[in-house]
Amino acid sequence: MNEPLQSTTLSPAASRPALRDSALRRFFSRQRGDSPFKQAIIHLVLICACLIAIYPVLRVVSISLRPGNNVVSTSLSIIPEGATLDSYRKLFTQKDFLLWLWNSLIVTLITSTLGLALAATGAYAFSRWKFPGRRAGLLFLLTTQMIPAGMLLIPLYILVVRLQLFNTYRGIIIAYATTAVPFSIWMIKGYFDTVPIDLEEAAKIDGASQLGAFWRVILPLSTPSLAIAFLFNFMGAWSEFIVAKTLLQKPELRTWPLGLQELSGQFTTEWNTYAAAAVLIMIPVVTIFLYFSKYFVGGLTLGGVKG
Repeated sequence: MNEPLQSTTLSPAASRPALRDSALRRFFSRQRGDSPFKQAIIHLVLICACLIAIYPVLRVVSISLRPGNNVVSTSLSIIPEGATLDSYRKLFTQKDFLLWLWNSLIVTLITSTLGLALAATGAYAFSRWKFPGRRAGLLFLLTTQMIPAGMLLIPLYILVVRLQLFNTYRGIIIAYATTAVPFSIWMIKGYFDTVPIDLEEAAKIDGASQLGAFWRVILPLSTPSLAIAFLFNFMGAWSEFIVAKTLLQKPELRTWPLGLQELSGQFTTEWNTYAAAAVLIMIPVVTIFLYFSKYFVGGLTLGGVKG
């Protein structure tokens, strides 16, 4: 005998979790025409995240505006009582802040540009040509990134002294480039792999040489990866301290990390002047980052499509 069919109708209590899951799925689903409530929640979360990220910077600005006799304070106001610009004035009149900043800009820009040029040509060779030792060379470049910077300090010091470049810009630039080039090669090489080789062959048919195809076709198409490599090289060289402390002993060659060390004494620290210098130092980095930010996502994602 056929058994009677059982009813599959769910009770109201059992159907509530399914309805709740479907409602949450519709609320968080990515589709056009999101509800105003959902948009308000998303914007509120983003605003809170921005405030959390900006607040420490505002505290530094607040400390830089405090008078010298009111550095230590429990007040949470952004504009302190008796706010003054004496800390900024002291940097430009009593300290060699402009000289430190100028030295850092020279070293950082030359390091970033030189490292980018070497990395672009090296990445092009690894990407387009098959030669003996290619895989071993890429593995070696990757391995160098696993070595802590402190372990490279003695070899870099010996190299710079042997080349008679101690206490020179050229010596510190070579030291920075040795760490910037391998990482940049890997980043740019991954992007070059995504550029079709047919574009180069078409350029050669039109009469361009290998170098001409690289200069006129590959480099313009690889602007995102080049911009990101330049940004990483700039940020790495801009705030470096240990290598600069070892290779630069002359006061007139000090970069800003070495110069700010003067503000920190054995018993006292000029926190308001220190904070004022931090505010001024972050301006070049923020400016360059905002300029290259449009390439940030494209340069990292497209560069990792192929190995």
